[in-house]
Amino acid sequence: MKRTWRLPDLVIRLALALLVAAVTVAAVPNGKPEDVGLSSERLQRITKVIQQYIDNKQISGAITVVARRGRIAHFETTGLMDIEQRTPLRKDAIFRMASMSKPVAGVAILMLVEEGKVRLTDPVSRFIPEFKNMKVAMEKPALVGAGGGGGQARQPDIYTVPANREITVRDLMTHTAGLVTNGPGAREAAKIAPRNSNATLASHIPRLGAVPLDFQPGTAWRYSGLEGIDTLGRIVEVASGLTFDQFLRQRIFDPLGMKDTSFYPADDKMPRVATLYSQTPEGLKRQETPAFLSRTLFSGGAGLWSTAEDYIQFAQMLVAGGELNGKRLLSPRTVDLMGSNHVGTLYSEVPPLGSKGMGFGLTVEVVMNPVEAGRRQSAGSFGWDGAFGTHFWVDRKEQLTGLLMIQQRLNSQLNRDFENAVMQAIVD
Repeated sequence: MKRTWRLPDLVIRLALALLVAAVTVAAVPNGKPEDVGLSSERLQRITKVIQQYIDNKQISGAITVVARRGRIAHFETTGLMDIEQRTPLRKDAIFRMASMSKPVAGVAILMLVEEGKVRLTDPVSRFIPEFKNMKVAMEKPALVGAGGGGGQARQPDIYTVPANREITVRDLMTHTAGLVTNGPGAREAAKIAPRNSNATLASHIPRLGAVPLDFQPGTAWRYSGLEGIDTLGRIVEVASGLTFDQFLRQRIFDPLGMKDTSFYPADDKMPRVATLYSQTPEGLKRQETPAFLSRTLFSGGAGLWSTAEDYIQFAQMLVAGGELNGKRLLSPRTVDLMGSNHVGTLYSEVPPLGSKGMGFGLTVEVVMNPVEAGRRQSAGSFGWDGAFGTHFWVDRKEQLTGLLMIQQRLNSQLNRDFENAVMQAIVD
């Protein structure tokens, strides 16, 4: 029998259709390697590289993803997500992203820059007044005979001098601010502004204004693992009127379809979390989740958890010039700015992170000269790593993104081997 729709029925159906359209998420589609200029046979070398590291008991397992020209040509799991339980690594496994949170925080700041709410040249004190009159820590000359007698040498005492200028948003994004960078001033942070995992950015970050900087702003590149980028998170809150987690969810994760990315997985997602390991002389040893991964102190420096499927959406947005499937976060020119060198030779002068031929952009490292740097990516490629083994890069020249997800602290050799296996698969 033919049904006659009444007005209320039509209204309900229209509302449901609009709701479905509203929650439809962007996704990078799959594609055949040969259709995007990659060799299926050569891509298999990625698996061989990963298997070698598993066989040598350096990692438990890995997820590798390669996308080119807007399509995922390789998405593979190898090994285990839990050695003791013999649990195979699943494609939707959740990883602790650690410092791969930083480029996400960088995009958040750049979105506000485009809206005119933040300038890269703004002093941090514009948003956090406690940063107005910062000091720089200087080490006192060691006394003759200090630390003698066979005991452990005492760390030098410090005194402070006024900063030559205020630290800026750009300083924080490029790790040239000197804020808690493992120098003489950083030692005072534990006394002045101890990190409390139950705090919030609003309560913790203003206290950092009393911590002396490790060097004069803009004169050196020193990595600020947490506090520097966490301060950017607080700037996002002040400038946007949203908490940092709300801003990321509403402005980045939801538009990109990053449904499993957050500052802490929900309880029903915990079974999907890959086990964290560390290398020891006896092999891989299970590790507990570090306390700095907080449910309330939303760390742009190292706090996000994510999946390979989610993070490749973020990376693909960048390689496509700030847009993914009709969802535009940034303009192409702003992505270019993010992936440009902002620090001259400062980054290349601090191995092992930096090296000749490398630069540093806005929360990402940049390949300036692949030959000098000994890297396989194109000049202008940019990306970053996480302390627990995650790694990604964006190569806009080749329209390519590479993503490696593991959960072991490891040196950079696996990253270089993975990059080589990806780039040698390009055949056009």
